[in-house]
Amino acid sequence: MLVKLGPLDTGRIADLRPYFDSVPDPRARRGRWYSLTAILLVCACAVVSGARSIDELAEWGQRASNALLAVIGIRRHLIRWRRAPSPATIGRVLGAVDGDALDRAVGAYLADRHRAAEPAQAPSPSASGRPRVIAVDGKALKGSARLTATRRHLLSAVTHGTVVTLAQVEVGAKTNETTHFRPLLAPLDLTGTVVTFDALHSVKANITWLVETKKAHYIAVIKTNQPTAHAQLAALPWQSITVQHTASGTGHGRRESRSIKTCGIADELGGIAFPHARLAIRVHRRRKQTGRRETRESVYAVTSLDAHQAGPADLAAAIRGHWGVENSSHHIRDVTFAEDASTVHTGTAPRAMATLRNLAIGVLKTLGADNIAKTTRAIRDEPQRALPILGITHDPDTYGT
Repeated sequence: MLVKLGPLDTGRIADLRPYFDSVPDPRARRGRWYSLTAILLVCACAVVSGARSIDELAEWGQRASNALLAVIGIRRHLIRWRRAPSPATIGRVLGAVDGDALDRAVGAYLADRHRAAEPAQAPSPSASGRPRVIAVDGKALKGSARLTATRRHLLSAVTHGTVVTLAQVEVGAKTNETTHFRPLLAPLDLTGTVVTFDALHSVKANITWLVETKKAHYIAVIKTNQPTAHAQLAALPWQSITVQHTASGTGHGRRESRSIKTCGIADELGGIAFPHARLAIRVHRRRKQTGRRETRESVYAVTSLDAHQAGPADLAAAIRGHWGVENSSHHIRDVTFAEDASTVHTGTAPRAMATLRNLAIGVLKTLGADNIAKTTRAIRDEPQRALPILGITHDPDTYGT
């Protein structure tokens, strides 16, 4: 599996250490033995190697050679040996670290890696003819719930295609997602970018801000929680519009086909009760599960893109890409990294662990890994491979042993 990652030229891969250096250390200066960057690097290397828990983070450090620990920045004791941080130390640090600062650091690092890996995906249509597409989606950390506290809930901005989490915030509960829509996207340069989101985020004030302030486009799925817009979309003359694009596929024991129709929205005829809407979209899905009856469903959406900016195939790919975030990010976090089964719950540790998983998935995806589970298992057997994946040169002669 490591062959698929290709040659790891650390001269062309951003070094993670300066990004971690920007995270403030929550500990008092007195009594520190390990730097915050060194602890975070141990955690990052361990998660890239498939670690799922705080104990497994520490175990990676215990397996690492003295030379690897030197590169990471673990200080040498007076008797000239190095010891990796214990589970208790890692747990205390992750429970106290500034979650916002850690997410900003990891998001900035992944954005730089994504930009370098996919130069053809320009942020504006003029550069490549295809704008960058970002999905806004939430995810619950199920194992973080306790009798005295509800489960943590995170909201993320994730790129379509090569999946990279550019930003993440903790929102407390799913119902709070809409109030964190702007804080999540505000730090990002979204000029010319297409943002996709589900019906929960189809809030008119947020959409107006996205288009007018951030100079971005959107594709918004409209459901019955927007009754006026949904009724207007359903009432359009779809029967008289021919199918403009179709796609089909099989997998996971089912066969699915999707057809798409688009309809221009004329402002002089009243438009749609949705800001900056230029095109109405209807996606009709037919799904046949093995041994079950075929199901059919129509989904409506609107977009600020004009017909000359995105054709039916582009719109279909963007909508499908948004739904695909579940498989390409959330599913990996739950299955490969056992996020839903994680019982980490102290302080900011649940969010920090999720951030480290985002980091691992993002760097491996940008390097071309198509099976994260197999790749992490291969790296686990060769601990030294984790460092160059994070842009760090493993050169013991530089740091001493």
